Amino acid sequence: MKDKRIIEKVVETPAVILGNTVEATEAVEKAITGKSPAKRAKDYWDLLGPGLTTGASDDDPSGIATYSQAGSQFGFKFLWVSPLTYPLMSVVQEMCARIGLVTGRGLASNIKQYFPKSFLYLIAVLLFVANAFNIGANLGAMAKATELLIPGFSVVGLVVFYTLLCVLMQIYLPYKIYARYLKWLALVLLAYIFSTLLIPNFDWGKVFNSVIRPNVSLNQDSIMMFCALLGTTISPYLFFWQTSQEVEEKVAEGETTIEMRRNAINAKQIKNMRIDVWSGMFLSNLVMFFIISACAATLNISGITQITDAAQAAEALRPLAGENAYILFSIGILGTGLLSVPVLSGSASYAISESFNWNEGLNKKIRQAYAFYGVIIIAMLVGLVLNFVGLKPFMALIYSAVLNGLVAPIILFAIVKISSDKKMMGSFASGPWARTIGYLATAIMALAGIATIITLLF
Repeated sequence: MKDKRIIEKVVETPAVILGNTVEATEAVEKAITGKSPAKRAKDYWDLLGPGLTTGASDDDPSGIATYSQAGSQFGFKFLWVSPLTYPLMSVVQEMCARIGLVTGRGLASNIKQYFPKSFLYLIAVLLFVANAFNIGANLGAMAKATELLIPGFSVVGLVVFYTLLCVLMQIYLPYKIYARYLKWLALVLLAYIFSTLLIPNFDWGKVFNSVIRPNVSLNQDSIMMFCALLGTTISPYLFFWQTSQEVEEKVAEGETTIEMRRNAINAKQIKNMRIDVWSGMFLSNLVMFFIISACAATLNISGITQITDAAQAAEALRPLAGENAYILFSIGILGTGLLSVPVLSGSASYAISESFNWNEGLNKKIRQAYAFYGVIIIAMLVGLVLNFVGLKPFMALIYSAVLNGLVAPIILFAIVKISSDKKMMGSFASGPWARTIGYLATAIMALAGIATIITLLF
């Protein structure tokens, strides 16, 4: 009876707060007690979906490069950022998922209710540009990682190959197969955890001490790194992708109209979504934690303090952490690239297509959504070209971070407003604690954006 009351409480409570998330996880765990461990693991795996892939795509090669630089330049100093961003990121992404589930529409379609169309067009274009820079940096990192694993391949040829591969998968793979591919590919992130555990004589004492007693500095380099870590973790492209993927999942289940999706929403779906989202964000932040730790324990101690891309981090780790750690780190770069590049191009296309009322969705064939797939192709081609115009990957990340810093606070404000609107969300509107955390994330991102711009100008 006690377990039943816990489950009922989670199901009936519409507020999204950290405590509810813990209760939801405990309720599911208790509800399946008595099943074999394999069955329990399968039930949990089946429950995961858009939240897992969204969280995993956040740790793209660009993010890996940022985490690696944080560890190599500052040691364990920035480990505290991971436990800070986890609840902020989770609440925001849960809001995005709620919006998609309850309204049956993507994020851009909902933002239209609160902002002028011209303003939404500007946000969509800025998102496209930021994502294109990120795509370019990620394609280059994937090519270099492949060259590290299998020497002899042309980096130019590999960049072209990965561009074509990502485009063709998005256009021609049926959505259910494509979603399953993304879900399994998320497991590649475990490579970073294993590569850290393989480091000999790893000092866990320093790790935990850095988390418990954070060393916060306000010099230019530290501010810039904090902004970079925040920008690569709470990124606008994740907002659009999460919302649209919740809709895509319902379309794949046969709920092909907005009205069907709205009428089908129930408390159980919200509960399952919450577990999915918080699980995905936990994996994302855990990987950030381990990458910073790995580079702090090896590169920083050895005096290697400048990392400009993820492939360089893998190569630098080789003599310090061993061959196995190097291989796992390189595999992680390649795998996260294959996961994140389609998410970057897809999220930009969702935003632009919804802004202009074009047919959109990965569930549609290319002949049903020419403009939607056209934006994906253009974003990929821009990313491809950026690898041949002399733009350094690290500068691409800087430009992307600045654009994200300008766009993110505005989108975050809209997300909190929409998810808390009872007229639109009904009984599934976000509660006061969620709003508080959402606006806190908005304020922090706004300050980070301002700090990034000031740091770059002065």
